[in-house]
Amino acid sequence: MDRATQATHDEFAEYVRRRGPALRRMAQSLVGNHADAEDLLQNALLKTFFAWDRITSPNARDQYVRRAMVNTQISEWRRRRLDVYPTDEIPEQRVDDPSWRTDLTDTVSRAINRLPHRQRLAVILRYYEDMSEAEIASVLGISVGTVKSTVSRAVAKLRHDADLVREQPSRPRSG
Repeated sequence: MDRATQATHDEFAEYVRRRGPALRRMAQSLVGNHADAEDLLQNALLKTFFAWDRITSPNARDQYVRRAMVNTQISEWRRRRLDVYPTDEIPEQRVDDPSWRTDLTDTVSRAINRLPHRQRLAVILRYYEDMSEAEIASVLGISVGTVKSTVSRAVAKLRHDADLVREQPSRPRSG
């Protein structure tokens, strides 16, 4: 391996070490479980590695990885939509380690996971990743107006989600 190739590998490895935890959190919020998040992030990082030389700005790297995760996840949802068949048997699902999650976090995650996929992506990018509407529009390949209406509809659905309404603390009445 020549020096330039080694330098590229080292630079990419350092990027993954530094930004990995934040990118893993985004992947987790997109897919809802640790194992799928690891797979999603791994796929996005692989795509990023092959494009590393073309990503000229260090500031664009996170956006490239995010876009790769979003596109990969959308493709997965489309593929799964074709492969899902109703059944009378409910498969057992793994329970994540409860030591790092609160009941409210769990409730909010479940409510967000019930949103349609575009609304879920918009909410995650806006409120978890703290991206601007313009950045979200760029990542999702839609207009800023579509981002605004999508987030608005998603927040309205979350406000009326029965689980979230139940979780709100009761407020003392003044008077």
